[in-house]
Amino acid sequence: MLNGLLFQGFCWYLPADSRHWRRLINMAPELKEIGVTGIWLPPAYKGTSVFDTGYSAYDLYDIGEFRQKDTIPTKYGTATELQQLVAVMHESGIRVYADVVLNHKAGADETERFMAVPVDPKDRTVEIGEPREIEGWTKFTFPGRGDKYSQFKWTFEHFAAIDFDQATGQTGVFRIVGENKGFGMAVDPEYGNYDYLMHADIDTSHPDVIRELYNWAEWYLSRFDFDGMRLDAVKHIDEPFMLGFIEEMRKRVKSDIYVVGEYWTADIERMRQYLDNVHYHMQLFDVALHFNFERAANEGSAFDLREVFDNTLVQVNPLNVVTFVDNHDSQPGQALESFVADWFKPLAYALILLRRDGYPCLFYGDYYGIAGGEGLADVLRPLLLARKERAYGPEKDYFFDKNAIAFVREGDLKYPHSGLVCILSTGAENSVYIELGADRFGQTWYDMTGNRSEQLVLDEKGGADFTVNGRTVSVWTEKNC
Repeated sequence: MLNGLLFQGFCWYLPADSRHWRRLINMAPELKEIGVTGIWLPPAYKGTSVFDTGYSAYDLYDIGEFRQKDTIPTKYGTATELQQLVAVMHESGIRVYADVVLNHKAGADETERFMAVPVDPKDRTVEIGEPREIEGWTKFTFPGRGDKYSQFKWTFEHFAAIDFDQATGQTGVFRIVGENKGFGMAVDPEYGNYDYLMHADIDTSHPDVIRELYNWAEWYLSRFDFDGMRLDAVKHIDEPFMLGFIEEMRKRVKSDIYVVGEYWTADIERMRQYLDNVHYHMQLFDVALHFNFERAANEGSAFDLREVFDNTLVQVNPLNVVTFVDNHDSQPGQALESFVADWFKPLAYALILLRRDGYPCLFYGDYYGIAGGEGLADVLRPLLLARKERAYGPEKDYFFDKNAIAFVREGDLKYPHSGLVCILSTGAENSVYIELGADRFGQTWYDMTGNRSEQLVLDEKGGADFTVNGRTVSVWTEKNC
């Protein structure tokens, strides 16, 4: 099977020009050429304004179709353009994954008065006041859409907590009080109970909410012919609901629908437990590996490169993991900022693109650039083509130095001239002798990255000294011309 490659088709600071769906349509030929097999789109529904990335979700049924929040199109475009985009990607052999935000809603149309109790933001299991009446932005009537697609109107009964009392101007975490109300128990234990994240927190235990979210997701996935979902903020959503949601979509929409969840933690045991609790019905992003990349970039030669995969999800569960270098949340200016320095990015991408395990994700901001800056397309393109054409077969590691490691992909007869040696250095120039087998005797190998200009002729054992420049990566493979 051709090596899969996921492309995150957006970054945080895209222009609010409602032209992004059209940009991606124009990018489809290039994405196909570099080996992209799946694209993750940003939240496509109406947020709080045309500047909203979609994560402050207002109306899940408005995909740039109704005049709401002073705009018809979303930040990215219209519903018609999204349909065109999905069709173009499918014609290019690229599966399309929707970003699904189920944790919260924002931009309510009206306030309501109801009973709530303030809880300690640092330990949400501790009440820090008596229940009292507050005024919250919790009523969603969608006047611009009316009852088209759904007649459901959201009120305070459908939420678990909010963070603002309009009557007093007080901010905090206010848990809504009522019959069968409370935080979900099967959520991340940070802050005692990390059910509440932001805005109006959806109560996924409410039967009407469950019914509405199921109906919406079936409508959304079917209308736009999505092939899968990236689930936002799963650490804050009750695990039994998440499991039921995925199972229901596989019954209603597609039995093979792909699912990856965002669980932002470096705690590998917690991630393993979560996957077990949801019966391995999804993959998770390897946040721990991302943090290892950040450390390696920041520490340089002081970092032991032989430990780059230690305590990562791809190390302990290679079948249920999406590996990535950076994304929209880790980029500069965001709450989870942990951006990998540019000098190390080619090394990091080599470690996710060219190895056997994990489903690697290429970030739009790394490839095309962020907020007008230049991307790393010219640097990353050889690595992407190496994945597409050469990174096949069994893998063998040569983690021979604190500041230099190498690995081999032995090749697969189904892919002519496949097989490679990838060698990385975070210190000075380095090299390692590697034997690839007598059947490769006399072959000429070259560095696909262009970082090394010499060519290597393999000896009678199929061996050579494979070299890398300092603080960079080389990908040696057979020269087939």
